[in-house]
Amino acid sequence: MAFVVSAGLGLVKASGVATVVDGRVRNGKKIGRRQGAGMVRMAGDGGDASAAPIGIGIIGCGRIGQVHARTVATLQTARLVMVADPFEDFGRKVEKEFGTTWVSDWKELVANPDVQGVVIGSPTPFHAEQIIACAEAGKDIFCEKPISNDLKVIDKCMEAVQKHKVRLLVGFQRRYDSNFMKIKRVIEEGGIGQVRTFHITSRDPAPPPKEYLEKSGGIFLDMASHDFDMARFVTGSEIEEVFVTGTAFDPEARAAGDLDTVVTVLKMKSGAFGTIENSRRCGFGYDQRIEVFGSEGSVSGSNKSPDQVVVSGKSGISSGLPFSFFMDRYTDAYAGVMTAFVDMMMVNTPSPVTGADGRAPIVAGMAAAISAKENRPVRLVEVDSFISDSV
Repeated sequence: MAFVVSAGLGLVKASGVATVVDGRVRNGKKIGRRQGAGMVRMAGDGGDASAAPIGIGIIGCGRIGQVHARTVATLQTARLVMVADPFEDFGRKVEKEFGTTWVSDWKELVANPDVQGVVIGSPTPFHAEQIIACAEAGKDIFCEKPISNDLKVIDKCMEAVQKHKVRLLVGFQRRYDSNFMKIKRVIEEGGIGQVRTFHITSRDPAPPPKEYLEKSGGIFLDMASHDFDMARFVTGSEIEEVFVTGTAFDPEARAAGDLDTVVTVLKMKSGAFGTIENSRRCGFGYDQRIEVFGSEGSVSGSNKSPDQVVVSGKSGISSGLPFSFFMDRYTDAYAGVMTAFVDMMMVNTPSPVTGADGRAPIVAGMAAAISAKENRPVRLVEVDSFISDSV
């Protein structure tokens, strides 16, 4: 059994709430800006100064937990009430830096009545148990992807969220990247007409070690899941079929029984189709580009670099390389998605990136793995009888 709760393929649409488009005020309050998949307010913007800050708790004080803690600390509309991590060194570091309270047991954080929303940044095997516990406690939930790589487990989480009438926002931060938000907005405003084809390029600077790859779930569930989500996001349509060509060039992937270079052809329910190119290795940095072609034009997003300087001279024209680390490339996007979580609670809107949005890339990844193994197109209905029609 599976559930659809306002799949976030487009802008949030909710009645009875104050709405702001491009900074204009409606219903007497300036809340933020509509950008891409939800209401995004840059960290530090005011919000409703008369409202009490939203109490936030963060489970996991590793790299991603620290990133989210930093964003929460900059928001006037949020207060970092508590963090939880079994490792004291990590927990004490966040406690000291952000003036919050650390506990070793995440269940204590969930039980804290001052915590209204919980950010789950723990390792993937803990996500489902923590989502269900948060839902039962009546807390809104932000969870890093994936919810799980098991569809039945995801469905149990979504059932708990629905049963207890809380909201789940899945952390596909790329939806809040300025390039990709602009692409989405141009398409929704009719700037390129009917979407016909798209090309997504996603290449990492260097492959992770064999030990990581063995536990990652494979390139389609680990790496390409972001790109499956981006295909749904920019086209506003569900993935219907995938066909994969791929191989393992490097020893890390071969040793893990995985692929490191793949091209996936996708057919969407809307009739559009496109490609996703994934590579675990890219000699010039973190390569993240999208082009969407429509009946009346095209829109594309290029790589981002530490600077935008171009040097022109007799020997040629040169510019800097792209960022070499995903946390640097998507710094603002991580701030944007966490701000959206706080705004969701402050303004009381539906989740802009739901459990259904977290589930769909897992179905696509499973279909892609079958396609790569059997060398044939695979319809997603072969993998799962539930494919969201909420576009």
